[in-house]
Amino acid sequence: MLRDPSVKYRPFPQIDLPNREWPGRTITRAPRWLSTDMRDGNQALIDPMDGEKKQRMFELLCKVGLKEIEVGFPSAGATEFDFISGLVREDKIPDDVLVQVLTQSRRDLIETSFQSLKGAKQAIVHLYNAVSPAWRQIVFGMTREEVKAIAIAGAKVLRDEAAKQPDTDWHFEYSPETFSTAELDFSLEVCEAVMDILQPTPEKPIIFNLPATVECATPNIYADQIEWFGRNIRNRDSVVISLHTHNDRGTGVAAAELGMMAGADRVEGCLLGNGERTGNCDLVTVALNMYTQGIDPKLDFSNIDEIVNTVTYCTNLPVHPRTPYAGDLVFTAFSGSHQDAIKKGFAAQGARNDEYWSVPYLPIDPKDLGRDYEAVIRVNSQSGKGGVAWVLEQDKGLKLPKRMQADFSRHVQQLADDTSRELNAGDIGALFEQVYLPGDAARIQLVDYEESGTVGNRTFVGRLSIAGEETSISGRGNGLISGVIAALASSTGPVLEVVDYSEHAIGHGADAQAAAYIECRTEDGRTVFGVGIDADIATASVRAVLSAANRA
Repeated sequence: MLRDPSVKYRPFPQIDLPNREWPGRTITRAPRWLSTDMRDGNQALIDPMDGEKKQRMFELLCKVGLKEIEVGFPSAGATEFDFISGLVREDKIPDDVLVQVLTQSRRDLIETSFQSLKGAKQAIVHLYNAVSPAWRQIVFGMTREEVKAIAIAGAKVLRDEAAKQPDTDWHFEYSPETFSTAELDFSLEVCEAVMDILQPTPEKPIIFNLPATVECATPNIYADQIEWFGRNIRNRDSVVISLHTHNDRGTGVAAAELGMMAGADRVEGCLLGNGERTGNCDLVTVALNMYTQGIDPKLDFSNIDEIVNTVTYCTNLPVHPRTPYAGDLVFTAFSGSHQDAIKKGFAAQGARNDEYWSVPYLPIDPKDLGRDYEAVIRVNSQSGKGGVAWVLEQDKGLKLPKRMQADFSRHVQQLADDTSRELNAGDIGALFEQVYLPGDAARIQLVDYEESGTVGNRTFVGRLSIAGEETSISGRGNGLISGVIAALASSTGPVLEVVDYSEHAIGHGADAQAAAYIECRTEDGRTVFGVGIDADIATASVRAVLSAANRA
């Protein structure tokens, strides 16, 4: 890398747009959406989709609610042509869906495009040619007038070919390709020349797609370009301004959002952002960003995993686990502080019964996208007590007291460090039993017990197995727990003092069990915790005391 990159690269110039209005606007409604998964997305693949995958992708796009779909580049080859013509011939296009095909501004390619759509009820033909200085001078060696003439000639062929198939409801789209790096006045001049040929009306507007073919500036520059175009294009009510952002600078989504604020009517992109070179605008991200602001995007992503699986199958491209909304880990917290905040957020959400979603670190409810809460918190060596407690509550129904969470978390931390891997719910549940509920491995085990007496004067008589030998103990206290502690102190030990006790039900109905938690202090000042689980709450309490005694 150069220490002084200014000797090789120039900053992108600002747009002269006095009193720009877009910074003060907000997005309040969904745009028209166009999927380019089957065209721009497909041409970006190492192995382009075959007919079966194209059909799968088309069905998915229709299922999520896309009403405009660019189905291909019919003049690119037989596979493209046959698939598109097959959709029409086999009546596979829903009545409320507009399919779109792309063509360069060449007569033979335009004619082929119209032939692929022969018999369609309605369709969009999308014409393009590059207009920016680099393409004019380096790629084509043409003047402005020569480039404009290409667009005009293509528009005339569009008009004439549409007239040959009057039974189809034709719509037209024109892209001054490389708009984002072209002179605004020239892009406007070319678009208005195309309008002169196609004669759009408010009832049948022309779509002007203004692509950031190569993203070369910050998103605010693109928004300025869109607002400038919208202010200056004549007959604005006969024009649909469409956005097609790429992600060369990593801000394709932001550019699309600011472009909508700048007055655009339509957004083009791919599910999960596939496309050359670094991707197209990610329609899932833009739509769900709107959703989190209380706006219906008019697209259905309630089964996000189905979308990910289908797109992955059709494109043979992985989806990064941190991809917004769709990645495997986007609703997952490993960090202890994050886990604690999320756990408290869920608890507060339930307690408030608030109509508005407000959970720290989760801008959207995972259940709205078909994800389960079980995957929200996962445990590794970076996790804290809140995350561990969340996993136990979700998997076992156990609601550990706060200080006990910290006690158990130390054991989990040690296991995570020892294994150097993520711990799943099974790992954590097994470790919990090993520490607090060792069963037959415990030194002190309950065989049977009886309780008698009056309130405030209870007698506990129990039979225990201690190190494999059965023995009887008894003790008196003002309740069952104090009676068990007195019995232990007068016989085998240890001597315990109760610091805290809590209990709750696990499950509902006849199969419900009780969980009891006890915190005790030993003679030498140590703190020990015990857990008891049983169908009977009294027995669960006795087991909790013996669990603490074993740990003491």
